[in-house]
Amino acid sequence: MTPLEIERLQTYLRKLFGSDRIKIVPPMRRGLSVEIAVNDETIGTVHKDVDDGETSYSLTLTVLEEDLPAPRPATAKPAIGSPTRR
Repeated sequence: MTPLEIERLQTYLRKLFGSDRIKIVPPMRRGLSVEIAVNDETIGTVHKDVDDGETSYSLTLTVLEEDLPAPRPATAKPAIGSPTRR
């Protein structure tokens, strides 16, 4: 991707998601993936596709299990047919 494409995509994503914390990071070396970051934390990659003269950009977001909040304990549901209190 060219620097102009990166700038345009970053501007679009910032407007779409309402956040100036989104940054499109060009690769350090040719051939590496363009990355998308929020608050300087890489959250995925951006891929450019040109097909039949039309250009599109795909975002792949990666979420690690360890970054997710702890699961909430399951709440007990009354058995079918049991009376419920009001």
